[in-house]
Amino acid sequence: MSYRQIYYQIVFGTKHRKKTIAEEHCEALYKYIAGIVRNNKCKLYRINGITDHIHIFSDLHPSISLADYVKDIKVASNSWMKNSGLFPDFEEWQEGYGAFTYSARERDKIINYVKNQKEHHKKEKFYDEYKRLLIENDVEFDEKYLL
Repeated sequence: MSYRQIYYQIVFGTKHRKKTIAEEHCEALYKYIAGIVRNNKCKLYRINGITDHIHIFSDLHPSISLADYVKDIKVASNSWMKNSGLFPDFEEWQEGYGAFTYSARERDKIINYVKNQKEHHKKEKFYDEYKRLLIENDVEFDEKYLL
């Protein structure tokens, strides 16, 4: 038996940060993504976002790489969003993503952070949030790719 505890907060936005995730259909999108997470043998702790990006807080099953996990979520949800008719202005997800690891002691804090995205973004823009997350997690980045 293999045991693991690998918590990830995954963040990615819409192409060109366009506000194309209609708030009235977010729950349908989140439920769809929750199914993708389950199909990858991962556990979803929280998903939320606003009109131009989402946060997924989940564990990562050891049988799947982070890159494959995120790719599966993005490809499947991209197709579903286009075919559902619920997101007529959605083009696609941005090419990249941010993924940040957390300990079990930080789990509840991150769940609350993701849960409160709509309130949080009344004070901080996505660009500033993303840059802050990269800095806080000691991730090297080139600012030209954040735009």
